[in-house]
Amino acid sequence: MTTKTNMTLRVEPELRDKAAILFKSLGLDLSTATGIFYRQALRCHGLPFEIKLDEPNKETYKAIEAAEKGDVYGPYNSVADLMEALNA
Repeated sequence: MTTKTNMTLRVEPELRDKAAILFKSLGLDLSTATGIFYRQALRCHGLPFEIKLDEPNKETYKAIEAAEKGDVYGPYNSVADLMEALNA
């Protein structure tokens, strides 16, 4: 029989609750899901998923480049014009 030990994890209650609902729908509890994560990490010799920063899309890059050049980008010439359109 395998000996097990207790472990304490600190996570936000909302995150824990959402994860518990997801895992329950998969037939797992939090303890089993956590064990699976550790086993996969050991198997992969790292995190079992890719971690990366979100990359801006082409439209966002165009807006950044235009702003750096001081060009107007988009249908509004100023924040005031945008706010006026939003309040219309």
